[in-house]
Amino acid sequence: MAPITTASNEETHAALLDTLDMQKVHKPFRNPNWKPAQRRNKNLKQIISETSRAQQSLMTTQQNSGASTPLPATTGSTTPAVNLNAAQASQDMSRLVLEKNARQANGGAAVVPSIAYTSIAAAPSLKPKKKYCDITGLPAKYKDPQFGMYYYNAEVYAIIKSMNTQQRQDILRARGAETVLK
Repeated sequence: MAPITTASNEETHAALLDTLDMQKVHKPFRNPNWKPAQRRNKNLKQIISETSRAQQSLMTTQQNSGASTPLPATTGSTTPAVNLNAAQASQDMSRLVLEKNARQANGGAAVVPSIAYTSIAAAPSLKPKKKYCDITGLPAKYKDPQFGMYYYNAEVYAIIKSMNTQQRQDILRARGAETVLK
């Protein structure tokens, strides 16, 4: 770099401009420390291997839990008794499918049926039932004390007030909350 002097001439000035010129500084297009992001999408082979691994884990869990839980009641044959209840029947069917898959994976060896305590038939919710506006279907904030209709805002309430009794009863009947007089 040329020294800055009071008597600098054109040559020193040009040399100074050349050293400070940003266009002549080499800059790579990409940051040398940059690495591509990890791939988010999975291919089909990865998805299938993960699901088979999860299913195998589920089967081993059910096989291990079967040692400490009682066997279901059988009716003389080797297959467990099937319930006539729809929820129980679907649970029995899913258990039978899992046992069949395990039998095929074990080369035809018999698998002891096991009972897991997870099922679709869950206990009723403890949360209060959500209320929706009988006119708009939006979440209801208010309830008409006279007829028991749920409504979203004052605009909908004006519509409810303008209805006759038969129309209100039809809407309540659609919700299953009609008033039955004897």
